Amino acid sequence: MTREAPRTIRNRVLSYVGLGSNLDKPIEQIRDALGELENLPETVCMARSSLYVNPPMGPQDQPDYVNAAAALRTGLSAQALLLALQAIENRHGRERSDLRWGPRSLDLDILLYADHQIDTPSLQVPHPGIPTRAFVLLPLSEIAPELHVPRHGSVRTLLDGIDHTSMTRLD
Repeated sequence: MTREAPRTIRNRVLSYVGLGSNLDKPIEQIRDALGELENLPETVCMARSSLYVNPPMGPQDQPDYVNAAAALRTGLSAQALLLALQAIENRHGRERSDLRWGPRSLDLDILLYADHQIDTPSLQVPHPGIPTRAFVLLPLSEIAPELHVPRHGSVRTLLDGIDHTSMTRLD
């Protein structure tokens, strides 16, 4: 679903966000979070993907994930957008742990922030997992197949290079 941005937002940065959840009614978590992205200050949600179910990337003794992607036109800086996304995660009961790729109620990642390349302790853009993760590339390909990922190529080309047969589209 795509919509025209209001005139006041046209010159803002186009950013892409990945969404994931596998706890506490994941479909509802993702749908609610997509709604909350619509309400971020200085931000318009330009497009959102369908929801996809996929097996967990990390430990296999956890529920399957529900994933999606959204395109945002925003006036927020990358750091301010990150903080806004973390606030949404916190409202959804996100608990951070040292377990890498463990279960979570909600995970929101800045995948791309225009063509910026950011490498700080709190934020890496483009997200380093984009080129190899079907649960990122398949939803992204639905809303922006020709999108260029700096240093890697187009979303479509990246998706063509990986196995995404374990992904199931929900809507």
